[in-house]
Amino acid sequence: MCSKTLFSLFFALLFLGKTAAQNTISIIPKPVEMQVSKGYFRLEKNVTISLQNSALQETAQLLRLGIQQIRPSSVSIKNSTPNAIKGISLAIDSNRVVQKEGYSLAISATGIKLIGHDAAGVFYGTQTLLQLIHQQGNLPFVQIKDYPRFGYRGMHLDVGRRIFSVTFLKKYLDLLALYKFNTFHWHLTEDQGWRIEIKRYPKLQSVAAYRNETIIGHKKDSPHRFDGKPYGGFYTQEEVKEIVAFAQKRHITVIPEIEMPGHARAALAAYPQLGCTGGSYQTATFWGVFDDVFCAGNDSTFTFLQNVLDEILPLFPSKYIHIGGDECPKVRWKSCPKCQKRMQENHLKDEHELQSYFIQKMEKYLNAKGKNLIGWDEILEGGLSPKATVMSWQGEAGGIAAAQQHHDVVMCPESHYYLDYYQSLQASEPIATAGFTPLEKVYRYEPIPAILNPTEQTYIKGIQGNAWSEYLVSEAQAEYMLFPRALAIAETAWSPKTQKNYDDFLQRLRLQEKVLKHRKVHYFDRYEEIQARFQTNSNGSESIYLTSSLPNATIRFTEDGSQPNTQSNVWKDGLSIFKPTLIKAQLFDKNGAYGQVWEQWVNVNLATGKSITFKNAPQTPYLPTDAYALSNGIIGTHRYNTGQWIGFRGEDLEIVVDLGKSQSVQEIGISILKYHWQRMWEPTELSFWISEDGKAYEKVGSFKDFPENAINTVSLKVPNKTARFIKVIGVNKGTIPAGEYGAGAKAWLTVDELFIY
Repeated sequence: MCSKTLFSLFFALLFLGKTAAQNTISIIPKPVEMQVSKGYFRLEKNVTISLQNSALQETAQLLRLGIQQIRPSSVSIKNSTPNAIKGISLAIDSNRVVQKEGYSLAISATGIKLIGHDAAGVFYGTQTLLQLIHQQGNLPFVQIKDYPRFGYRGMHLDVGRRIFSVTFLKKYLDLLALYKFNTFHWHLTEDQGWRIEIKRYPKLQSVAAYRNETIIGHKKDSPHRFDGKPYGGFYTQEEVKEIVAFAQKRHITVIPEIEMPGHARAALAAYPQLGCTGGSYQTATFWGVFDDVFCAGNDSTFTFLQNVLDEILPLFPSKYIHIGGDECPKVRWKSCPKCQKRMQENHLKDEHELQSYFIQKMEKYLNAKGKNLIGWDEILEGGLSPKATVMSWQGEAGGIAAAQQHHDVVMCPESHYYLDYYQSLQASEPIATAGFTPLEKVYRYEPIPAILNPTEQTYIKGIQGNAWSEYLVSEAQAEYMLFPRALAIAETAWSPKTQKNYDDFLQRLRLQEKVLKHRKVHYFDRYEEIQARFQTNSNGSESIYLTSSLPNATIRFTEDGSQPNTQSNVWKDGLSIFKPTLIKAQLFDKNGAYGQVWEQWVNVNLATGKSITFKNAPQTPYLPTDAYALSNGIIGTHRYNTGQWIGFRGEDLEIVVDLGKSQSVQEIGISILKYHWQRMWEPTELSFWISEDGKAYEKVGSFKDFPENAINTVSLKVPNKTARFIKVIGVNKGTIPAGEYGAGAKAWLTVDELFIY
């Protein structure tokens, strides 16, 4: 063999060696730069951590604890100059690592050398090192240069609906630190419970911290059922100090949220004079938004909240204090003499400006105490406070508006970053809040809206994942909903946009499962379930395409409703369906069946693939990208954000389908989504019409009763009729009535899957 060939073979093998080594390294979030070399460093049972200065003593102690929790080791810490020993050396050098919170990590035959721009950078480098130690017997030779994309990298947890133990919160903070989050948003007060001790107001502990009972099942269920068991608790100020100190050691800032002016039922139960009606009030026992809020015309309201903040501020070093500001109905303010007087005296044109007055008054108080206000995007209503930071949860519109006004923004849209939403379409999933937010959707979200110019983009300071606890019935269930989706948010928050790749992330996530198992995290492990894509064809058939990211897996399926097994047909490409069919599919890997059976009823009918004309255009977020969403044979589920449901906000449904030719029509039907808790209302009347020429229509029937607080599928028998055109008219509820969620707003009329036989 010639020398040139040997030379080429050597470098090919070297490259393959590096690639293989790199493929066994899982770091989340993905580092900015990483180079893997041939060779491994053996971390001995007797490990020495050397420090450049005592400022890193706390980080070294945590690193020692982390190593000992992973493997039996004797770890000593001593002050010495860098490179003095073969072991782990920690140092700060802002000249060598110029980015804030950045670090460089080098593992070689001479040891492990970690240099940070600052103490935070060194800490994040130790978390990368701990991830490697979790996974590797011997540590690969590697050079890493790393720093974050965003300065604000947050996760949230609501303890108002469900309270979690101090032990669990510490476990949660440890996991956030491992994946380089630097902010914990602690949602401490709600309609259903006040969770922090305020010594000046003892009834917040004895009354507001408890509710008489808790709703069973989902809030959409009717009638509501309750468990009859008192529920509650609160964190003492000493426990709060303990949590904050624990977080600080891990370079996590804790931001407390004290809700105002809405979500105040628990506080009003304790101090009814703070409400517009004076009571009586009770701590809420079910989930929702309530008309009873803090009275904006009562001076004692502001005195109370300022006194509360006077006890809150010393507990939290954070520059931010979160005041909520979301979901504040104006019903009580409109009929409250004190609130109306306040509006007149301050020349406020409506109750939205009164909310702005309320928020700005509290902001001035916080600013005088050296703190900045942060709130949900409703604080934009009536005019944004001068220095306020906006958390954009209702979508991107609030964040865009705030950035364009040169206000700092944290992006946390409900559509992508609410981790209390379902992460699987399987019917067996435990009850969750609402729609479908799978891991891939979380990962692919880009938090800087393209509509912003370069200057405006600088006001997007970071991102946050939110976890509301209505259905987090246990700490294990909280972990199940949070992980691994929190890891997808961590990568977006830290890693460069150009580095993100979902397939690569999955490869690293599979290796991270070892870390999560070692830390006893009850995580969702079926993130590689079968995924389906549907295509409607002009010939009236429906094509299905099934995929999975699970490596070396096979999909087997049946078309007769039977359970797939190892003898069932192998799924290859798309499958076209020409008649009503129940498809079932199962993933198989080397260990056998993986995950649960996927199934889909495909209701191919006369409407499938036919042209539909809309009098009123559907509206976002219920404006599907599939032009045949209403006639593809795939009915939407109660996880209503999958792109199947079509919605009309305040407008009527009026559609016409052209069957192409006159033919016998025996049955017409459609599904209505009735979820008042999501502003989705049934039509006041739903009627069906037929026509031969598309001009003269005959009404063949109508419905006014939709009893289910869920999906109502209605159908009408049409005997001995022929038609080419079918019209469906649904009369929108219009304005949501008083006392209902979203009262005064326009109702959604949400429909899916017209079927005709």
